[in-house]
Amino acid sequence: MNYYLLISLVLAAFSSIFTLSRQLQMLQQNSYYPSRYFSWLRDNLPFYEVLMFLITSILFIFKFNIPLVIFCAAVAAIRIPRYLNIQKKSIKKLVFTARVKRLFATAIIIQVILISVYAIWPITFAGRLCLDFSFVFSYLVPVFTFVIWVVTLPIEKAFNLYFINDAKKILRSYKGLKVIGITGSYGKTTTKFILTRILSEKFNVVCTPHSFNTPMGVVRTVREYFKPQTQIFVCEMGAKNIGDIKEICKIVHPDFGLITSVGEQHLETFKNVDNVFKTKFELADAVSQKQGLTFVNGDSDEIINRINPEDFKVYGSNNNFNYSISNITCGRNGSKFDLNLGDTTVTLTTKLLGKHSIVNIAGAAALSYSLGVSADDIKFAVASLKPTEHRLELKNSVNRSLLIDDAYNANPEGSIEAVNVLNSFEGMKKVIITPGLIELGEREYDCNFNLGVAAASVCDVVILVGINRSKPLAEGVKSTDFNKENLHIVGSFKDAMAIYSKIADSNTVVLLENDLPDNYLN
Repeated sequence: MNYYLLISLVLAAFSSIFTLSRQLQMLQQNSYYPSRYFSWLRDNLPFYEVLMFLITSILFIFKFNIPLVIFCAAVAAIRIPRYLNIQKKSIKKLVFTARVKRLFATAIIIQVILISVYAIWPITFAGRLCLDFSFVFSYLVPVFTFVIWVVTLPIEKAFNLYFINDAKKILRSYKGLKVIGITGSYGKTTTKFILTRILSEKFNVVCTPHSFNTPMGVVRTVREYFKPQTQIFVCEMGAKNIGDIKEICKIVHPDFGLITSVGEQHLETFKNVDNVFKTKFELADAVSQKQGLTFVNGDSDEIINRINPEDFKVYGSNNNFNYSISNITCGRNGSKFDLNLGDTTVTLTTKLLGKHSIVNIAGAAALSYSLGVSADDIKFAVASLKPTEHRLELKNSVNRSLLIDDAYNANPEGSIEAVNVLNSFEGMKKVIITPGLIELGEREYDCNFNLGVAAASVCDVVILVGINRSKPLAEGVKSTDFNKENLHIVGSFKDAMAIYSKIADSNTVVLLENDLPDNYLN
């Protein structure tokens, strides 16, 4: 028995668990899809881990036992605080869900088995093979990540199938339950909460919390959030590939649909807007099977130019739509507008900012009105709406300045509208902090360039986050006559806020537009 090797093996395996936390964090942020995880990995290869593996291999092959132990101990001393610090500073930290815990447990079990086999049979072929695999998994952690994903995949599929069937059973048990599906390239989460608030004036409503818009997120909502008195289920449906909405619809079988938008979102997977449209309207196909109504946003060009309006209930700013908005005024106290509900017109006030927020209210109000919620109840509910967290949410900031927090999930149209909202704060110094837009495929450069141009036309100061990522934004800003001295490019949001805190005062308003997770920010 070579105890030096055994000690080195234990040190390497133990420290690799901390490295694994970073890899699982990125796997989780990429929805546990290996293809997306490897796409991130291509731009973030841990070359230092490969270097440590090569050094370890050399020490191992030439039997430098004591240096090997010392090196593995040094690696552990570096790795552990390094990856603990990464998690501490991450914008979107690893969430220790049941699946993540199973992945960690599988990794530990595999390493324990490999080390144990070597310790018991050190000179056998099996023992030497386990030694080699343990070292490989300890230092080439992305490989180990994929291995444990493969090993746990059958277990995850079995769990998912059980949970899905249980959710279907629960849904069938609610007689008279109405299911409303909401989807769209953007605006769906905000509209979901608006719709839930309005419907709650008359019904007992459950909606998918946060961004639980995947099949398993929907299943979890049904299994954990439903109550005996639930009458309506408002179900947000997200998608990154064709068929994703259809998969959710097979679980919940929606009676009504609301499609907020179709646009240039997730083009890395959808490839083109036609595929986005096809996927979002999988909801309409499912609703039509139950002879229900689908409400669509007529202000979305990608929708109105592709449909026959007579087949849907259309809402938006055109007076020819079934439900229309007009006479919009906005300010720092919110918005006021008229909403035509077909047989009546009601004047509404809301704390929400931006025309797109008003359009979202129109869609939610139209569907609610068709389900029997009165115009007065709609008016009361809309007046009591609070901004969805991180979506044009007005807050107090440093030095008594104002912050328009639009940090969550920016998109091309929404980001331009957010800049327009910033522009509505007349007489104030205007600042934008943004890393730009993501997942737009070949359109990503143009959309970020256009955002840079729009920001330059409105803002007094532009702060871009991400030295490499912000290049298209910076080029858009520089293509205008914007004062280049007021353009700042920094590596982190912490650096951006440090700059902002020096220039902010009670007459300053800053727009925080998008807040990218770590797998995108560079």
